[in-house]
Amino acid sequence: MSEAAPSWSHPLRLSALSRATPHRVELTPDDKVRAALAGELAILGIRKLRFAAELHPEGRADWRLEAELGATVVQACVVTLAPVTTRIDERIERRYVEGYEMPDDPGETEMPEDDTAEPLPAVLDLGAVMAEALSLALPAWPRAPGASLGEAVFAPPGTAPLRDEDALPFAGLKAALDRKEDPDAED
Repeated sequence: MSEAAPSWSHPLRLSALSRATPHRVELTPDDKVRAALAGELAILGIRKLRFAAELHPEGRADWRLEAELGATVVQACVVTLAPVTTRIDERIERRYVEGYEMPDDPGETEMPEDDTAEPLPAVLDLGAVMAEALSLALPAWPRAPGASLGEAVFAPPGTAPLRDEDALPFAGLKAALDRKEDPDAED
């Protein structure tokens, strides 16, 4: 039994497209599709989403995708969990290359010079490209204005707590200089 395609799926059979001119597609998912995609991305919501793509034939069989992704997303603040709204505007470029080989062992592979190249698929799902681009563009640590973690200070009784500023590289040097300037300080 095959898995159903996500509601934002927009497959294009590349062999059915004309190689004489660019092929334009604009995806503007409705509320239901945006809600489903937000659930898949584990974010609070997607208020707006637009993916304007243009596929250009290159050479005998290759294709180049140029697209603009525009979205307004709502994520939970990593500190307070309050909703944080972010505007995303990204430019996406991909090249689908016939005969492109993916490395067998990606853990031992150097980064290729052209990170836009991918294997040429028989069917290109522009909805999947849109979802992937949005996922990569999301802020990793959304933070509400004014939200901060503060400082937790712990120490055994009778000892001075170690604070963040004490762990800085030159904190020891500063303490030594402070002792040198204060003749009443004990060593």
